Amino acid sequence: MTGTASEGPEDRAGGRRLVSGVVWNALGRGIPLIIALGITPVLVHLLGTDRWGLFTLALAMVGIFGVFDLGLGMALTRAVSEAIGEGRGRDAPALVGATIWALLGLSSIMAGLAYAFMPVLIGRVLIVPPGLEAEALAAFRVLALAAPLVVLNAALWGVLAAWQRFRAANLVNMPVSVFYYLGPVIALWLWNSLVGVMLALVAVRLASGLAYAALAWRDVPRLGLDRARFALLRPLLRQGGWMSLSGALTQMLLYADRFIIGALIGLTAVAFYATPLDLVMRMWILPVAVAQTLLPAIASSFRSAPERTALLLRRGALIVAGMVLPACLVLVALAHWLLWLWLGAAFADGGGVVLRILGVGIFFSCLAFVPGTLLDAIGRPEVTATFSLIQAAIFLPLGAALLLLIGIEGAAIAWAARTATDCAGRFLLAARFYPPAAEAGRALLPLLAACGAGLVLMAAIPGVVVPMLLGAVTLGLAVAMGWRIAPQDDRAALLRRVGMARA
Repeated sequence: MTGTASEGPEDRAGGRRLVSGVVWNALGRGIPLIIALGITPVLVHLLGTDRWGLFTLALAMVGIFGVFDLGLGMALTRAVSEAIGEGRGRDAPALVGATIWALLGLSSIMAGLAYAFMPVLIGRVLIVPPGLEAEALAAFRVLALAAPLVVLNAALWGVLAAWQRFRAANLVNMPVSVFYYLGPVIALWLWNSLVGVMLALVAVRLASGLAYAALAWRDVPRLGLDRARFALLRPLLRQGGWMSLSGALTQMLLYADRFIIGALIGLTAVAFYATPLDLVMRMWILPVAVAQTLLPAIASSFRSAPERTALLLRRGALIVAGMVLPACLVLVALAHWLLWLWLGAAFADGGGVVLRILGVGIFFSCLAFVPGTLLDAIGRPEVTATFSLIQAAIFLPLGAALLLLIGIEGAAIAWAARTATDCAGRFLLAARFYPPAAEAGRALLPLLAACGAGLVLMAAIPGVVVPMLLGAVTLGLAVAMGWRIAPQDDRAALLRRVGMARA
């Protein structure tokens, strides 16, 4: 076991380590994303509109597979981080080994069930052209069998996150993730079939899992498989069960609309809606980078260092807002032009308004990660799960109704409204169940309200010039308000860096 096993919460929750983890996590996902944006037009051309719609549904399935672990992956990260923060890092291997064995068995069963369900999804649920049904069924079944790889990769990443090995993990993740996007293109050149595309994705997942396992071996020799103690899973199953339910509801709320569109309208509408949604969802790499860094830090410090934990919440929210707001402003102001430049006139005309609306919603979706991570880290995942269930009961029927009334733009409005509700609710819940977070939430409220109001006004006004001017005003106001909210130590450190750069 390496030195971090004996580090205390003050070390693991430090601002320098937070920034370092965020930077490496952002690089590990940002560089492949840039490549993905360039490759997407090639994929759309090679696949065609209908098969591209199926491909976006397949990517949604990969996200859904993440719930097959009953939340044990995230619960493992939290439990190991808490143990390290309390000086019990040597107890972790038995827990890691038991979790990996349990996840392997559980995900294999779920993969078999998903494989058996695919004929129903392709033949009865989705509107798939008859000529594509056989190819779609074979491709989706290949992907279903890969569910254990998705689950185990997430668990192994969680082990690395618990030991805060973000630099090493992302140095491996970057080249592997590049082939997650290049692989389908190569497969289509060699074999013009969705089956080849799915096989390429599975191969990349396998390579990623082997690399993560090799890195995790350093902190957990033999990954704890020879020291597994299944009795330790009992508390994790409770925590993980709620995390799993929360994750399942989140994935359902994020992806259900495209399945509803596919069932009620067709695959062309799915393509025009899902492509802008996938574009804005790429921005999740930024809050995920922050959340993956915050979770082990908060889990280590929330009991013994509440002031530092509240500071982490404020820092995390400011970092996320600072990273995503400029991109959201650009997306809302230039949505039609960006889609035209990226994928052509058909996608710009079909999805331009959708992208403007989703550009508002993704800002709140990204910010919601920060209070959600705090609730998970302090051991209250049932709070977010219950809140997500309430949202599902309200916004899924609302989305379907607006879809039928005004088309895919209505589904986008419901999606954006839900993300704003989710963000506000999670901050309120974080303050309710962890009182030291209340002050941070109050300090952040004016900033989030100003950013949201600016984005909504931009989306409501047609054209480019006026929305761009509004975007500039919104950005300037956000910078001024963010500077006032930032912790004094962070402002002083930034001023020192600026002074050194000028010198």
